[in-house]
This record gives sequence, structure tokens and C-alpha cells, in this order.
Amino acid sequence: MTSSLSKSINSLNSVAMGDKKADLVLKNCSLVSVYTREIIPKTQISIIGDRIAYVGPDASHTIGPKTAVIDVKEKYVSPGFADPHVHIDQFVLPSELAKKSLLCGVTSLFSDPIDIVSAAGYKGFQEFLKLGENLPIRIFQVVPGGLPVDRKFSNSKTLSLTQEKSAIKHPNVLGLGEVFSWTKVTLRDPKTMKSISSMIDNDCIINGHTAGASEKKLNAYVSSGILSCHEPTNYDQVLDRLRLGMWIMIREGSIRRDLKDIIPSVLSNKIYLDRLMFCSDGLDPLDITKYGHIDHCIRESVKLGLEPIDAITMASRNCFDYYKMGKDLGGLAPGKLADILIFDDLKNVKPSKVFVGGKLVASNGSIVAPLRKKTIPAWIKNTVKTKKFSSSDFEIKSKKKQVNVNTIFMQTEIITKLGTSELEVSEGKVNSSLDKDVWKVAAFDRIHGTKNHVVGFLENFGANIGAFASTWSFHENDLIVIGSNDSDMALAANTLRKTQGGLVVVSSGKTDALLPLPFAGIVSTDSFEKVSSNFENVNNSIVDSGCKFSRPHLIPLFLPFLALPSVRILSRGIIDVKKRAYINPII
Repeated sequence: MTSSLSKSINSLNSVAMGDKKADLVLKNCSLVSVYTREIIPKTQISIIGDRIAYVGPDASHTIGPKTAVIDVKEKYVSPGFADPHVHIDQFVLPSELAKKSLLCGVTSLFSDPIDIVSAAGYKGFQEFLKLGENLPIRIFQVVPGGLPVDRKFSNSKTLSLTQEKSAIKHPNVLGLGEVFSWTKVTLRDPKTMKSISSMIDNDCIINGHTAGASEKKLNAYVSSGILSCHEPTNYDQVLDRLRLGMWIMIREGSIRRDLKDIIPSVLSNKIYLDRLMFCSDGLDPLDITKYGHIDHCIRESVKLGLEPIDAITMASRNCFDYYKMGKDLGGLAPGKLADILIFDDLKNVKPSKVFVGGKLVASNGSIVAPLRKKTIPAWIKNTVKTKKFSSSDFEIKSKKKQVNVNTIFMQTEIITKLGTSELEVSEGKVNSSLDKDVWKVAAFDRIHGTKNHVVGFLENFGANIGAFASTWSFHENDLIVIGSNDSDMALAANTLRKTQGGLVVVSSGKTDALLPLPFAGIVSTDSFEKVSSNFENVNNSIVDSGCKFSRPHLIPLFLPFLALPSVRILSRGIIDVKKRAYINPII
């Protein structure tokens, strides 16, 4: 439970004056001051409860017989890092992610749980809030701001305006998550504008997503009170948005890595850094293990020429200034919450000790704070609401001997275009073709219990497997199945029906790899280590079989994603995103 500054001022004042003794004093700190851009040697920091009372050269007046004193031995001491935009409703439960993030010095996560809401609605949002409470890491949430992506096609659940107003009353809910369907703003979609107005009236933050917006459209978006964006991929896009008063979160995560294309130009053009932050936008288990989290952003930026103290400021103070939380977090000063990192090397930041609220939570590569597992309600582990599948569910019929078909041509794991192919028909059924690298792809509604489904064709996948299925797809959460034969596709779908979610690879009637994700069909209840191993097995089994892409798990993740062109598939049909029209599988 975080203390209130207003209720702490007497005790903080008393310790600062020496009239009361501190709980903890850190001596001989090389303080990284994000307020003055200097390293202040031989600093002492006094802490009472979860807040800092004194920062200066001599804290001896705050030390009593019960005060714990730690000699930092002139190591660097900085505020804890923050990830200002991350989707933590992926792969592992918040308690498992906390273990890895804390070891990277990340003491605050700003979560946008859009997929939990799209799969489980307001009830799921409330459960996810509970999972983020009483952990040795700070988790702040926002109400998802992009659902539904397109009301004409979307299958996702969302929050009503009444539920949004109720949600922001929670102390850890800060406002509206990324409003990524920016055309809803520029076209003044009534529900979107009411939602934005309500957030502004309640002094809430509204996060942005402006990929593809420029000039008058970007101005209209910003004038609507949306003041941040994590989508710029180059310096020109950063500059356009900074000039309009936006805050920029430079993304370095598992979906995109943009630091190298932004930081050098930021430095050469000598622009102000006070509205720049780092964010991950989400990390998969392998990436956070291999690279780290926000600490990786700092190290990489320093290699690109950024001064270490500026990188640390971007990773801490700037985030909390943006979220209007500067009186509590972001730096090491009297009155602030004592989220503190200790590390040896300013240019190669790797925290040796991590304090959150004055409590030691990580030390020398180990978590030392208790992490209690919370009870997960049964209903949220029962979201794959489909009948048992058979091979016939994946058939496409035709009376011809050959047919021309429309395909979803995979240019990358994420980017698609419309393709065409000629396929053989046998016994009245259209066949996929490994020779032509044309696969079947199916989407089934798993959330609402309807029988909505569609089967189409996917091109340029390249793997020698029977089927690959996933219940995790951005914002729609349909069950997506890619396959070379109907029987393996049915087996893959039935496997995920049994596990109530996940990713599975099937060949010749056998399961090659499986990552169960029973929490709303998108999050595992297993340990981080087990999830990481299963996730690696799923990807490797597809890549090793000849897949043309190194991250095949992204394919079913993005196939229903209506915020990107060109062709997408949902349980309601195959969609030309730009034309906002359905596409028939057979031409």
C-alpha cells in the first residue's frame, strides 16, 4: 500500500530535521540527479516508510539505534525506471513479469490491458487490476482506448462509457490507453469523442497512436487532447509530433525496435530531450531474458551517443512528468517515493540492488521480496467457447476441377497483401498446395459462443507442418488456424479447446509444440521459465521446418488486426481493410 504524501509530511519533516529517526539510510552514494543533470558524490539518503525524507551530504542527524544503514561505497544511485507503455496482458501473469522487470531496474509499469478487455470485458479488466496489486512493483493501468477497432467488423468486447467512468475511480487507473484508430478521432466518432471528453473532464491522461497520421489529421488528433505517441519510427516523425506539443515514447520491444533510427538524429539536431521516453510496447519472454527491459534501452542509447544521465532521465523522470506523477516519482528527492536503483557502471547499467518504496526487492540478480500468487477465478479460464472441431469445419467446397482463389499473401509476419492462386479441387473440396506454398487459414469466434467462422487461403508461409493454431490475436481474440491439411487443423483447434487457449503446432496427427494460455486464452498461469521454454519450442518447431519468417507466432497474432492494411481475417470474414469490404475466398 503506497503512502499518501499529504499524510506523510509530518514524519518526513521530522526526519529531515532530525527530530525523528529514519528507517533506512544509504551512505556514500554517487547520486544521479535527474533534476540538475549531474552526478553528486558522497550523497546520503534518508528514508522513512516508503518515502525519502532527506538527500544531502550528511544524514547523521537522521540515524538512530534502529536505523538500517547501507554503505553504497560510491556506487551510482538513481531513480527506478518506468515503462510508460507496455501490454502486460501477454504470455505471463503480472507477478511473473515483475520478477524479470525488477531485475532490470524497472520499478513501474504503465499497462494497457487491451487484449484482456477485448477477450473478457469489464469483468476481466477488474480481475486484471487485482493481479497487479500488492506486488513489489508498481503497476498502473489505463482503460483501453482502441476498442472496437472497426465496429463494422470487430468481434472484441469493450467498455461502455459508464464502465470507463467507473474504472478511472480506481487509484491505479490513470486514463485512456492508446487511441490507435485515429480515424475515429479525425472523423469525430461519437463514442470516441465522448470517451475523450470524459477523460479530459477528469484530468486523465490519454495515450496516442498516430502511425500514418500527418499534417491536418495529426493536428486534429492532438487538438483532441491526446498528447503522446509511441509509433514514430524515424526522427522526422518524432520532430513533427514534438513540434505539436506531444510526448514521444521511443519504442524498443519485441514488435519493433526504433532506437537506432531515432537517437542519432535527436543528438545531431540537438533537440530538447524533456519530452522523450523509452517504452517496450510489450516484450516476449525470450527478448526480456536476452536483452532486458528499459535498462536495455539505456545501454543501447548510450552506445548511440546519448549521455548516460540523459538516458536515465528519459527512463525515469520524463515518464512520471508525462503522467503527472512528478510529486511522487521520477527522481530522488525529499518527499518522493523511495524507488531506488544501485549500480556499478554508468555506461552499462545493470542494477545490483533495487528498492521499491524503501524496501529491498532485488539483490545481485535475485528477487528477495515475496510474490504471492493470487487466486484466478474459473470463469476467466473458460473463454474458448466452441464446439468440438472436425475436418469438415475446414473444408471449402467447389463443383469445379480447378478454382482461382484470393490469398492473404504474407510479406512479413505482420504485413499482408492480396494475392491469387489456382488450386486443385478433389471430391468437391478445394485443396491447399504445399508446392505453391498456399495454405488454408481459418478464424473461429471463441469468445461469444456464436458459430461464426470463415476459411480462406494464406500464401508464403513456407513451413513443413500440418497446422499452427492460436487463440491469441490482437484485439479480436478469434481462434486462428493455419494448416496444410484439414485433419491436422482440426486436431490443433481441438487441442486449444482442451487447454482453453494457447499456441500449438501439429504435424501428422501429433502435437509438436504447445504453449497453453488458459487465462482469457492469452496469458499463461505457469512460471516465466516454463512459458519461455514452451514459447521457444513453438517458434522453433515452425522455423526449423522451413518457415520463411523468424517470428511465426506473430502471424496469427496480427492476421485479424484491423488497424493495419491490407488483408485481414476474422471469424466474420476476410476483409480488405482500406476498402472496408469483405473478400470471397474463391474468385
